[in-house]
Amino acid sequence: MMKVTTKVISRAMCSALVAVMFEFSLWQPPAANACTRILWNDNKLAVVVGRTMDWPESTEPILTVFPRGMKRDGGLLGSKVVVKENPARWISKYGSVVTTTYGMGTADGLNEKGLGMHMLYLTATDFGSRDRTKAGVQAGLWGQYLLDNAATVKEALALMKQIQPIMVSLDEIKSTVHLAIEDASGDSAILEYVNGKLMVYHGREYLVMTNDPPFDQQLALLKKWNLNFASATRYTPLPGNVSPTDRFVRATYYERFLPEPKNQREAIAGILAIARNVSVPFGAPNNAPGTLYNTEYRTAIDLTNKRYFFEMANSPNVVWIDLTKFNLAPGAPVLVLDPDNIDLSGNVTGKFQRTAKAPF
Repeated sequence: MMKVTTKVISRAMCSALVAVMFEFSLWQPPAANACTRILWNDNKLAVVVGRTMDWPESTEPILTVFPRGMKRDGGLLGSKVVVKENPARWISKYGSVVTTTYGMGTADGLNEKGLGMHMLYLTATDFGSRDRTKAGVQAGLWGQYLLDNAATVKEALALMKQIQPIMVSLDEIKSTVHLAIEDASGDSAILEYVNGKLMVYHGREYLVMTNDPPFDQQLALLKKWNLNFASATRYTPLPGNVSPTDRFVRATYYERFLPEPKNQREAIAGILAIARNVSVPFGAPNNAPGTLYNTEYRTAIDLTNKRYFFEMANSPNVVWIDLTKFNLAPGAPVLVLDPDNIDLSGNVTGKFQRTAKAPF
């Protein structure tokens, strides 16, 4: 009888690992700007979610509180008209706290009903030819439209039948984005436009989203790892680079092992721990030598208790906002806070200031 040594087993594991990682390496999009979203919806305390924002420059994030009754024009990119025919125009039903990007749209946010939204990059995005029977929303306001008008994931998905996101460009960067949404019940959905068609992955089981390839292919690649959670140890092989496929596997793996939190502090710490694990370090190479795209910031949201946490990657401090403490009645002022301030720490609910003009 042949004796199987530890070295033989190790060589076999390494061979399998190399084969899987080679297949992952085939999916390197031409512009791999990145982000990661992680949802934790099966603990007994609260539904919490985290995300990273990974980008080659500052997105000029501003924490912004919008009251109900905001008049929006989905055809505007700043002051420029980008949707000339049948632009979406609406008045917001719900107040929200969001992180804006370049003052032109919403990258991340939470509304007063507990709906969360996260806009991430997806090179494969194709919104298709213009369907003028649907109201057009420039892609930077796609997520804000849902936060303004939906209380749940199901309501948000129903609204998608009425609108079409429109591709826009800012400094020659196209808005090739997809969305992850979740609500206070733990429901979740991933929304992508691929080859001109809206693809929706709806269910509590959809916990992680990164970037390319499209979500169905991410799920297929994940299966090839054949992760055995029951027998996992610190020696379980995991992909360790910062590509979207590597981050997807690591986030999925570590989310499964989060311990039951005793309080909100532990719940937020748990989700931020994974967000930090999949963050892109300063100086880490992008998909071409000499190109960089480090993590700019991380957010965490307690959808159950309507608290929004924010962490700049270049700051040692986490700040948080209690959305329930703001006046969100129609006519209340729009409030802003620049989080890129080393002196900010802890609860900053009372530090927001009125802005003379809403960003959009």
